[in-house]
Amino acid sequence: MATLRQVAKRAGVSVGTVSNVINGRVAVSPDLRQRVDDAIAALDYQPDQVARSLKTGRTRTAAIVVPDITNPFFPQIVLGAERALTRQHYSLITFNTDDNLEREKQALSLLRSRRVDGVLLVIAPSRDVTHISRTLDAGIPVVCLDRKPKGLDNIDTVTVDNFSAAKECVSHLVAMGHREIAMFTGTLTLANARDRVKGYKAALRESGISIQPELIKEGDFRQETGYRLCLETFAGNRRPSALFISNTLMTLGALEALNKLGLRCPEEVALASFDGLPLPDLFRPAITAVIQPAYEIGRLGAEQLLQRLGNASHAAPVHVELPTELKVRESSFTPSRTFAGR
Repeated sequence: MATLRQVAKRAGVSVGTVSNVINGRVAVSPDLRQRVDDAIAALDYQPDQVARSLKTGRTRTAAIVVPDITNPFFPQIVLGAERALTRQHYSLITFNTDDNLEREKQALSLLRSRRVDGVLLVIAPSRDVTHISRTLDAGIPVVCLDRKPKGLDNIDTVTVDNFSAAKECVSHLVAMGHREIAMFTGTLTLANARDRVKGYKAALRESGISIQPELIKEGDFRQETGYRLCLETFAGNRRPSALFISNTLMTLGALEALNKLGLRCPEEVALASFDGLPLPDLFRPAITAVIQPAYEIGRLGAEQLLQRLGNASHAAPVHVELPTELKVRESSFTPSRTFAGR
């Protein structure tokens, strides 16, 4: 097994410089850092984390807790976080909660007992934040990603401007000639889901279109729910000409339902999604979507966590709100005909 001295000798630096690179507490020039990183990789050097944690009080591990690892949005967040942390020689543990509060509580309890240095958290739908407060009280910094916890103002967050993004997307559908636009939301206990509904309503109001509560259908960001809500929406004689759907998985479910119903998109019903589909060029029609910077959410969240672990442990909470991008594609084009009965 390679030693710290061997790494220093190969890199042509002092043992102290190698230690500074690994610990990340003292600034090291990019050239020296690269030489040390190359030597560590060449020698497959592995620090004794148990011994180091006893000496420093740090384990050099962080964790990320996400609600649905099958949702293409969240692996991109994990990837951004992992790359930022790896550059600082941190390991990242990933937990999946299936949007279940009890699993989230169990995950944070386990992470406290394992003494991870920090946590990146995408909360499950709930108003209970006691387990998050308990983690902060244990001296473990937490950065919330994508979703803001209600009633917990002393925590760092990295999110997007959900209100403005939803408003822009629905305004585009209105500009395409649509007046009856159904919306499939996520669970409304989540702030991002509520903000998307607010954006939807604001776009309609600004266009002088009456809000029809029956066209707003609450879901849970799951594919099977998008399928069910779409079937329900088109079960009656009065049908919307467009759908605005709050995430990728529900959009996939809605597309499946439209296919089952024999409804063509966009000729008979237009569609726009909050979140882009994976491999969008393979879908026909190509889906109009609000593109979220998922990788950046993870990267910036990890960098903020590292700041907390450095010299910013007592600084005021940081709330980062990133912009999105509306990609207009075929699915939201003006329909060629209207439904009878509308």
